[in-house]
Amino acid sequence: MKKAEVGNLIEFRDGLKGIVEKVNENSVIVDLTFMENYRDLELEEKTVVNHKNYKIIES
Repeated sequence: MKKAEVGNLIEFRDGLKGIVEKVNENSVIVDLTFMENYRDLELEEKTVVNHKNYKIIES
């Protein structure tokens, strides 16, 4: 499995999308404010996603 890099757009957990801000050994930190409906979903600005749980949409 290819790990995401900083700046990649990823998709995870039922269609949520975000931009990778930091890559850790087992996970990435993702900025969710990229999504148009971010405010409607009432999510935190950033979240942590394990490398096993995302798909790279755009490099």
